[in-house]
Amino acid sequence: MEWATLAATLGGGLIAIAGTVLADRLRTRQEHRRGLRERRREVYTEFIAAAGAAHTELRRLAQSGAGAAGLEEASRAALTDARVYEVRERLFLDASARIAGTGQTMFERLRALRRTVAAGAGISTSAFHDVYHPYLDAVWAYREAVRSELEGPALAPSDFGWSAWDGRERCPHCAEGGAGGAGALPGGRVPEGRTPEGRLSEGRAPLPGRAGRDDVP
Repeated sequence: MEWATLAATLGGGLIAIAGTVLADRLRTRQEHRRGLRERRREVYTEFIAAAGAAHTELRRLAQSGAGAAGLEEASRAALTDARVYEVRERLFLDASARIAGTGQTMFERLRALRRTVAAGAGISTSAFHDVYHPYLDAVWAYREAVRSELEGPALAPSDFGWSAWDGRERCPHCAEGGAGGAGALPGGRVPEGRTPEGRLSEGRAPLPGRAGRDDVP
């Protein structure tokens, strides 16, 4: 009887210890998953913000122009100063395979945009738009992938009144097929309420169902 009691006591103790160990492991795994999710959310946001800062500077360079040598150096600095390369490495360390892939595509198209700007393509040239719109498409593909992984509601171009993500339908240059832009008036003049690049002038309300800044990804 005493042996049976002792065995039962030892068995109960082992079960209790095993339960505690298992609970600790589960808690550790949950904390690890939660920490990874938080790191991913942070680096996903950092990456698209860094790319956005570089994109803005590249547009500025394409609009202002400079000597060929100056554009090469300035366009490279646009990516470096925005920390695109640094954040991309962090993305590869923490991102899921899908996000890393869409992020790399976005990065490659941003670099193609940089090379085009460095070669002297102005913001209203076909050479610029041939690489600019694929970049916008890659930006939205990245956003969609991130939202899907983080279990956010899916987005579609129609939510913004668009038919595609690449922005060509909203681009005066691509719609018209020339530097003058869609709806340009004789002599290259621009319709009231639009800038030469097709953006809405300051103080004008955006069209219903569209973002106010059509050219920004």
